Amino acid sequence: MSGNTIGTIFKVTTFGESHGAGLGVVIDGCPAGLTLKREQIQRALDRRRPGARQGQQTNAAVTARSEPDQVEIISGVFQDVTEGTPIALLIRNTAQHSSDYGNLAHTFRPGHADYTYYMKYGVRDYRGGGRSSGRETASRVAAGAVAQALLDTCGIQITAYTERAAGISISSIDPACIEQNAMRAPDNNAAQKMLERIEALRKDGDSAGGIVACRITGVPAGLGEPVFDKLDAELAKSMLSIGAVKGIEFGAGFAAADLFGSTDNDIMRTDGSSVQFGSNNAGGTLGGISNGNDIVFRLAVKPVPSIFKSQQTVSAGSSAAGAALTDTDLTIQGRHDVCLCPRIVPVVEAMAQITIADMLLRQRAAKSQ
Repeated sequence: MSGNTIGTIFKVTTFGESHGAGLGVVIDGCPAGLTLKREQIQRALDRRRPGARQGQQTNAAVTARSEPDQVEIISGVFQDVTEGTPIALLIRNTAQHSSDYGNLAHTFRPGHADYTYYMKYGVRDYRGGGRSSGRETASRVAAGAVAQALLDTCGIQITAYTERAAGISISSIDPACIEQNAMRAPDNNAAQKMLERIEALRKDGDSAGGIVACRITGVPAGLGEPVFDKLDAELAKSMLSIGAVKGIEFGAGFAAADLFGSTDNDIMRTDGSSVQFGSNNAGGTLGGISNGNDIVFRLAVKPVPSIFKSQQTVSAGSSAAGAALTDTDLTIQGRHDVCLCPRIVPVVEAMAQITIADMLLRQRAAKSQ
């Protein structure tokens, strides 16, 4: 299997499966001399953990699978300082219920990657989806924490949040609210309505999608390669590599199709030493290069495909490629999310951290000063 690495200078390679011994990541190209403590990585992983709680309230949106996700630093860090050598991180699986997936050995789950993996490889790990499982994102979040250690030296901050879930949208944005509610929404009132809708869907055996927004502040003008490796193109690739993300828009996004040039263009003024923009319809990039404005984008997150309703599907009848296909009905068992938005928030931040760190290092190599 190829395609497990992202990045040009700051390279991130993930490995492991949902129900294997563990997951991990190797980060190559991280500069030496950065302060990196295990606790920094663990805090990021704790935010992604399934079975997460906000205060004393169980999050109805997420799976009941509870993994400690304790990270081990295998190499690349000495006395809490990066050495400039490959950083290897390991997260062991401890709470697998592989028996929950016994009825999926030869049957494809609708909305999952089961069928496409079968067609590509002729063999698949049906226990939770193997590499296609959302659990793979633990490796990404760990790598994102390493990338943030570099971004901290430049004052770059990344904040994602749930903007819409189960058909309920936020009506205000207060960043202080994001970690105060189970939906990671910047609007506590809207978050409560989201949870009520999600609880009703859970009882009905169904699931929901939503929209996750992200804002990156402190990015200097000049990041991004102006042809194929545009900054927004690289961010789009990293975001669309997250399993449930089906769409992305920057700034005004699709709404720009109904604007005129006179309203879509972000006017510029100067105080003599810097440029300020009157708006941010471009979402922080021009010609694929950061313009110094905040980078803002929104992601469409599809409903969780594992639902507790009978669904029509197909069975291969055997794990061997080329086996006869038959129609069948399937009722999925086990522990699954109802809405992915709150757990995707730290994954979105991690992929943005990885991408911006890589583009920052590429920019340092592009100019003599």
